[in-house]
Amino acid sequence: MKLIVGLGNPGKEYEKTRHNSGFMAIDKLAKKYNASLSTQKFQANIETVRIGGQAVLLMKPFTYMNLSGQAVLEAVNYYHIDLEDILVLHDDMDLPVGSLRIRKKGSSGGQKGMKNIMDLLKSQEITRIRIGVGHDQNGKSVADFVLSGVSKQDQKEFDETLQLASDAAECWVDHPMDEVMNRYNIKKEKKKIDQQEETK
Repeated sequence: MKLIVGLGNPGKEYEKTRHNSGFMAIDKLAKKYNASLSTQKFQANIETVRIGGQAVLLMKPFTYMNLSGQAVLEAVNYYHIDLEDILVLHDDMDLPVGSLRIRKKGSSGGQKGMKNIMDLLKSQEITRIRIGVGHDQNGKSVADFVLSGVSKQDQKEFDETLQLASDAAECWVDHPMDEVMNRYNIKKEKKKIDQQEETK
């Protein structure tokens, strides 16, 4: 059994926000496999699908972002899932919109849902797909920024990146990590407005 977790917050008010990038990406994967994620278990919406002949548990925790690890830990303990068989999709403010970064291990980078997962599983060796949502340039707090949607200007590129994140998660199930990283890691340069802000 492999586990793919998309991070986000439950509720309509959060549906299209940057912080729900993981939810939106896993919804695209679920749709491809006609999975509704309507079953509620492990404090999450879940459904098991078969990808490349393997059983894969798709999960959207409904514990709210900062407690995402509770749902993950319950599923891991129930199915005895190995750490190398866990993949987490989440937003990342350190990456510009349009960027996708796949990593086998490392710190949470300040993403609180990922930090909670690592704390409860007692490991940083958890594969993750980081979806770029960019930095605010208008003085918003971090919370206000990640709980807002991307600009109309960025929407098309953001949607394309969510689809690539979904494709990368699917590829991860039955392909070597190096191949997944080489195929789907996308680095975008920060926009001119970011560069200008950095020189101030």
